[in-house]
Amino acid sequence: MIQKFVQTALVLSALMSAPAMAQTGMVAIPETNSGDSAWILTASALVLMMTLPGLALFYGGLVRAKNFLSVLVQCGAIAAIASVIWIVVGYSLAFSVNGNGFIGSLENFMFNGLLDSVREGQTTGELAFALFQMTFAIITPALIVGAWVERARFGWVVAFSALWSLLIYVPVTRWVWGGGFLAEQGVIDFAGGIVVHTTAGISALVVALMLGKRIGFPRTLMLPHSPALTVAGAGLLWVGWFGFNGGSALAANDAAASAIINTHVGASVAAIVWLVIERIKVGKATAVGFATGAVAGLATITPAAGVIGPGGAVILGILAGVVCFWFVGLVKGTLKIDDSLDVFAVHGIGGILGSVLLAVFASEALGGAGYAEGVGMASQLWVQVKAVAIVGAGALGCCVGARLALAGQPVLMIGRAPVVQALQRGQVARPLRHAHALDGAEHVAPARPLAGTQSRADLPGQHGRLRLLYHWPAGYLPALRLFFG
Repeated sequence: MIQKFVQTALVLSALMSAPAMAQTGMVAIPETNSGDSAWILTASALVLMMTLPGLALFYGGLVRAKNFLSVLVQCGAIAAIASVIWIVVGYSLAFSVNGNGFIGSLENFMFNGLLDSVREGQTTGELAFALFQMTFAIITPALIVGAWVERARFGWVVAFSALWSLLIYVPVTRWVWGGGFLAEQGVIDFAGGIVVHTTAGISALVVALMLGKRIGFPRTLMLPHSPALTVAGAGLLWVGWFGFNGGSALAANDAAASAIINTHVGASVAAIVWLVIERIKVGKATAVGFATGAVAGLATITPAAGVIGPGGAVILGILAGVVCFWFVGLVKGTLKIDDSLDVFAVHGIGGILGSVLLAVFASEALGGAGYAEGVGMASQLWVQVKAVAIVGAGALGCCVGARLALAGQPVLMIGRAPVVQALQRGQVARPLRHAHALDGAEHVAPARPLAGTQSRADLPGQHGRLRLLYHWPAGYLPALRLFFG
């Protein structure tokens, strides 16, 4: 009798001491698969490499030399602020079990309850899953950097990226991947064609329209200062994308292998197609064209990588090269929108194209994985189009809202143009000394203002004054003056 009582007490004690699962409540902890966990951790490192340094080098090589450092710092700062937001509240609002179809709860605040937890239907620990998803939250706002390079201030970039992550990325992740209302309707987004590329691409277009054009665009030819860095960055992106798409299978299995193969095929075909188009239209293929074509193929294949076959990947690669190339000319040449590094034309259009057409190439007759029970090609196509439209409209509205919320924050960095105007009006008497700041602008400081101007603040500039920096022999300018005013 006593022995049975003791055994019963021990069983009850073990059950009561078991930690609560984030997705199933008080249940026994499922056993994790060490191989799957190792792959997810490796994929997380690969995706982080895509931002630091892959995307930073890809974008940095495309800008003029004086703005190279600013691109690197912006990508690094966005990675830092996005990481903090994701750990504190982002993951909980996107993936918590409680909440509704639009936003989650704060039950996983600061990754609370993730240790020794496994999400339903997965074989890896939830902490590893949260880490993997954090790398997506990092690279998505960093993609938008290509829309405002060479003209947005560093402080505004960090503030806008933080707001954008909370207002756009986190909710859309909930809608599509976190069991939200789009997931309930059966939308397919294997690795981020909607969540990552559609949101970033449309937001980039909106930001480019709101900030306006760079001085000299489109009359001045703004050549990339280092195509070699761009190609190197594209190579890092290409390799990192294996973790981006392959890791989205959330297991080390054939689904991951298939996603990686499709990713590689799509990028290869798109790069070749882009080179052929350049050869036909401009007379020769270019290194930047190869890199851009590869990235266009990678963005297009992302939402479909795990649900189509290699044949579908080849067709999507061809379409990515042709359609994205045409949109680059449309946005910059016809519409005269200064989306500096073609974020919308490459990532946005590529992501939308892949998200919609996966409904066709997922068919088993075309080598795909097939559809859910009771779903056909037409119905899946309608779900995909509807999801892209909803997310695109949401990204547009929230992007405008974030811009208005930062209306009091200076946006455009101050370069030569205001000082040239001052020289023409006779407000600056001495030759100008040059300096560079964190935002990448080439700032100039007069040796002494003319009589009649009370201070340097009288010079024209943003909000009626020109913020000045001075060149130090050591090269380390107190750039915080520019940042904090």
